[in-house]
Amino acid sequence: MIQLLPHLRILLAYQPVDFRKGIDGLIALCRTELACDPYDGDLFVFRNKRGTALKILTFDGLGMWMCIRRFSQGKLRWVADHPI
Repeated sequence: MIQLLPHLRILLAYQPVDFRKGIDGLIALCRTELACDPYDGDLFVFRNKRGTALKILTFDGLGMWMCIRRFSQGKLRWVADHPI
């Protein structure tokens, strides 16, 4: 179980990512695109191009977790989709 503690940082990837990427590919994106260390225990949230799925990546101290959520209906609204 992933615990959402008060000090936990949740980082959203601004651009959609290729969902063929696994844990290693998403770790590389965290380091290069987000300039963060994925082993710090932060929660990284990625979405696919169509906005129908999320991938969440986090390190719990023992290993890396990757959670995937696909939506059966509707799409995600994302910052990049709706300019301010």
